[in-house]
Amino acid sequence: MTQIQGSGQPQLAKTLSTVQLWGIAVGLVISGEYFGWSYGWGSAGTLGFIITALFVAMMYTTFIFSFTELTSAIPHAGGPFAYARAGLGETGAYFAGMATLIEFVFAPPAIALAIGAYLNIQFPGLDPKVAAVGAYVVFMALNIVGVAFAATFELVVTLIAIFELLVFMGVVAPGFRMANLTAGGWSGQDAFTWGAIPGMFAAIPFAIWFFLAIEGVAMAAEEAKDPRRSIPRAYIAGILTLVALVMGVMVFAGGAGDWTQLANINDPLPQAMRYIVGDSSGWLHMLVWLGLFGLVASFHGIILGYSRQIFALARAGYLPPALAAIHPRFKTPHRAILAGGVVGIIAIFSDSFVTIGGQPLTANIVTMAVFGAIVMYILSMASLFRLRRTRPDMPRSYVTPFYPVFPAFAMGAAIICLIAMTYYNFTVAVIFVAIMLLGYLYFRMTRGQRDAAAMPQVS
Repeated sequence: MTQIQGSGQPQLAKTLSTVQLWGIAVGLVISGEYFGWSYGWGSAGTLGFIITALFVAMMYTTFIFSFTELTSAIPHAGGPFAYARAGLGETGAYFAGMATLIEFVFAPPAIALAIGAYLNIQFPGLDPKVAAVGAYVVFMALNIVGVAFAATFELVVTLIAIFELLVFMGVVAPGFRMANLTAGGWSGQDAFTWGAIPGMFAAIPFAIWFFLAIEGVAMAAEEAKDPRRSIPRAYIAGILTLVALVMGVMVFAGGAGDWTQLANINDPLPQAMRYIVGDSSGWLHMLVWLGLFGLVASFHGIILGYSRQIFALARAGYLPPALAAIHPRFKTPHRAILAGGVVGIIAIFSDSFVTIGGQPLTANIVTMAVFGAIVMYILSMASLFRLRRTRPDMPRSYVTPFYPVFPAFAMGAAIICLIAMTYYNFTVAVIFVAIMLLGYLYFRMTRGQRDAAAMPQVS
């Protein structure tokens, strides 16, 4: 059996079941069905964005079926960081870990701002930023209290969020009109032209937002009761659940009314429902309240994810070792939880006066998180290929189906996404590279810190 070997290092409690891991997998992502994706309509139109989303869904499906081989063979809280270390060495581990950290630290402030926007619908006098900070305080505290409680809470809110998305589809279905969905559906044109293709590429980050962070389950591997069996089941069930929800939400929202009014806003589902039920309907208020569960599920789950990534990097000496501290009572990485929260709260208060490339900070935060994810996906698939060659005898309780086709497609699609995103978001790409290089400078200066940490080896 593959084991993470080491002594005298901080350890996490093993408490998570398969169902809880499925709840984390879907919960990490499900806020992507509630907001963020509609920015893609502004670039590609409804029909163009469906094509983009289908391509991205294929990338994620093949990626998850491939990534699961790594998670089951190397159940480590570092997730992609640990896989890259085993397959690509120390430098590859740094780039995979830093990319994952950017993904998981930059996604929560965007979700917190969406939580504030949803609450502002019910309480117009409530400042969305104040609500966003309050969300950080509450859910950082829940994550500190204990992973078993946090995972059970995640499962409950995820089930409620799924139910609410089904309710949304059911309520707007009677008013669905195909003419609404197709009007201007190709980047503002009613019929496809080659001119629609650039908009489809530009919309890639917002299609990725539909699925972003599902890989975070890997970071709970050290806390799973039986990771080699439960994680593959959770991942596969999770990606199938999400693909079905993505297509349903996108199509029904686009057919509810004038979709151009839903692009570039943080609460597209309540606004879409308004077309069908009006401003005073109880259905609308229910959607706002229960819709918060979708945002909360992802927000809460990604806090769990970023904290484990910070913890794993710090434990291995890639970040200051103090961030690897485990709470003596709750056995959770409390300092890592708080550190990520500080970054998120700073981003929240920068939203109103920071724009990049003419877009609001929220859209750019989403794009920054996606850059981190795509780089990590590429490095993870490279690690899989390398480990197949160098460690063919490594115990693998789950093996990638249709190897090497699935990981090759996932890697190729991710490279296409990275090129397109860089072209259409060049300023954000430069900022992303600058952050990675600053981190690399720290990495080069702290070799002794990593040697002293004596990170557990995978064998």
